[in-house]
Amino acid sequence: MQEALGLPAGRGDENPAGTVEGKEDWEMEEDQGEEEEEEATPTPSSGPSPSPTPEDIVTYILGRLAGLDAGLHQLHVRLHALDTRVVELTQGLRQLRNAAGDTRDAVQALQEAQGRAEREHGRLEGCLKGLRLGHKCFLLSRDFEAQAAAQARCTARGGSLAQPADRQQMEALTRYLRAALAPYNWPVWLGVHDRRAEGLYLFENGQRVSFFAWHRSPRPELGAQPSASPHPLSPDQPNGGTLENCVAQASDDGSWWDHDCQRRLYYVCEFPF
Repeated sequence: MQEALGLPAGRGDENPAGTVEGKEDWEMEEDQGEEEEEEATPTPSSGPSPSPTPEDIVTYILGRLAGLDAGLHQLHVRLHALDTRVVELTQGLRQLRNAAGDTRDAVQALQEAQGRAEREHGRLEGCLKGLRLGHKCFLLSRDFEAQAAAQARCTARGGSLAQPADRQQMEALTRYLRAALAPYNWPVWLGVHDRRAEGLYLFENGQRVSFFAWHRSPRPELGAQPSASPHPLSPDQPNGGTLENCVAQASDDGSWWDHDCQRRLYYVCEFPF
């Protein structure tokens, strides 16, 4: 048939059974072609990388220096901010110190004014409520205090413990205390002591005492035999030696007794008029 039509002999004559085997041959030829192409493709070589050039090194160093310079600039900015804050805090602290000093001065002035007012009030109270005698006023306090504490309280009120300067003042003070504390007999602190030297009696202002009103034990009646031993409840004064260096006055008869300065007694203040 092919010869009659003048066609060339093909592979169809060689595989008259069908096209399955021809298809398999075709696929095998394609696989071989792909493997040949893969073998022909050159594989990149894994050789050593090229070393940096001097220009690259200089560029790297300059970049690092630029980074350090930027960091230093930021540090300088922060230090400047800290310096500014420190200056502000220092100024604020100085202002607080000045304000505290002004407040301290104001408080001290107020305390001094209060002290003057208390002393003036105490002086007026002493002369209004107590005994006025010439240029002095005496005021009894019924608070129990040691002799030094009593002197401090009288001083805070503008006065001092009573310092009768003569017999007339002593007798007037005796009448005042007897009337204030009757019918009882209470010892009352005076501003008299011998703390500096035994037997040397001074007033609180440092002046030497010019007269005394020491208690004396009762004398025997006329015709009776005198006793060799002192009365146990009423000995002659002073009898305390160095253990009793402060003087108190008995409120019933005005006699003086020496006592331990730490004993807590009533006291009488003296104020100038």
